[in-house]
Amino acid sequence: MTVQRSTMTSDNLAAERPTVEMGELFQTFGKIGLLSFGGPAGQIALMHRILVDEKRWLSEPQFLHALNFCMLLPGPEAMQLATYSGWLLKGVRGGLLAGLLFVLPGFFVLLGLSILYITLGDVPIVDGLLFGLKAAVLAIVLEAMIKVAKRALHGRFAYAIAVAAFVAIAFLQVPFPLIIATAGLVGILRHRLSGAGPDNATDVVLPEPRVPVSATLKTLAIWGAIWLGPLALLLVFFGRAQVFADQALFFSQTAIVTFGGAYAVLAYVAQQAVEFYGWLRPDEMLTGLGLAETTPGPLILVLVFVGFLGASRMSGLDPVTGGILGGTTALFFTFIPCFLWIFVGAPYIERLRGVKWLSAALSAITAAVVGVIANLAVWFGLQVLFGETSSVDWGPFSLPSFDPAALDIAALAIAVAAGIALIRFHLNIFLVLGAAAAAGVVLTLG
Repeated sequence: MTVQRSTMTSDNLAAERPTVEMGELFQTFGKIGLLSFGGPAGQIALMHRILVDEKRWLSEPQFLHALNFCMLLPGPEAMQLATYSGWLLKGVRGGLLAGLLFVLPGFFVLLGLSILYITLGDVPIVDGLLFGLKAAVLAIVLEAMIKVAKRALHGRFAYAIAVAAFVAIAFLQVPFPLIIATAGLVGILRHRLSGAGPDNATDVVLPEPRVPVSATLKTLAIWGAIWLGPLALLLVFFGRAQVFADQALFFSQTAIVTFGGAYAVLAYVAQQAVEFYGWLRPDEMLTGLGLAETTPGPLILVLVFVGFLGASRMSGLDPVTGGILGGTTALFFTFIPCFLWIFVGAPYIERLRGVKWLSAALSAITAAVVGVIANLAVWFGLQVLFGETSSVDWGPFSLPSFDPAALDIAALAIAVAAGIALIRFHLNIFLVLGAAAAAGVVLTLG
């Protein structure tokens, strides 16, 4: 495909944007938010059908260009695509409305499920449902790893980065942010030394809007204050000993390093929220992911479940009240940075996409994400199939240790069946999750 460059000015481009009323925007993105099941691929396809094919609010080049930009950012690309689409149509007001409507339906559903989780306690039928969901989640993570690997791993360099990332996080316990930073630097170094890197010559290019630096600085200051102001207040007045301050800082850090989507960041969350902070158990991390898979909105809403459980247990408040505040803290500090990335970066989309060393860095980061997700699959697999695990040190390496006799045959059967259904026959994820949950109930009650 030849690069297409428009000779239109930014003023001409703005004049040709369709006139969309805020009420219609609310209805459309509200519909998208309620129907946004099926992970990023399904959510992006839904937005394309509604915004490009049905409403004709965005052209095909505009939509693809926005999607490519959002893929470069940390955070959930589908939510950021909704925000950017709203920004194109109605400026900051439209972007804020579209982004909120994309995440709030799933947030309220997951908040309700979290309340049920901590209030129902050990009910056999609920235990069975969660048992089946957790086994199916293992298959879902494997499917995600396969999809990302097909897209990201091209050539020996990419495979080497993926293997190195897996070894670093699985056996050397290297923090996720350091792996991401190192992969980016390696990608830049390789580009500088050899000129190797992704070729963006097939991208459709739109004209770059003229945005004064003063306007960018103002946007940066406003959204930086909205994000970092509450974080600073929590840290100053409560300190790290208070769970809400700890969560605000943790989820802010998570928002910065979530390259590669929710499955990549889950390894970081598991490493910190489970092992370091002790907010929830490993099996509960699996439960949260299973619940997030069944709700609308981005999969990274699983962090709401993490924040809910952590605060319900450590805030000193009533478990439901503390949990609601913790879940809200997770939502705010995970998604507010997404608005900052879009509102500050979108006007400079062409300038960012034209930087070859940045594309090379992000290509290496995407390859590293494959290794990180592979580690997540191993970690989940050990928890699902063998329950309690430990680790043993062997030189600089920390190797997992488990009892082979503890293998849960029922969990293995559900995971294998779910994997075949998803990977081989590409069945609907909700059908697979429903069948797994039903199997879990039958096996638990039987």
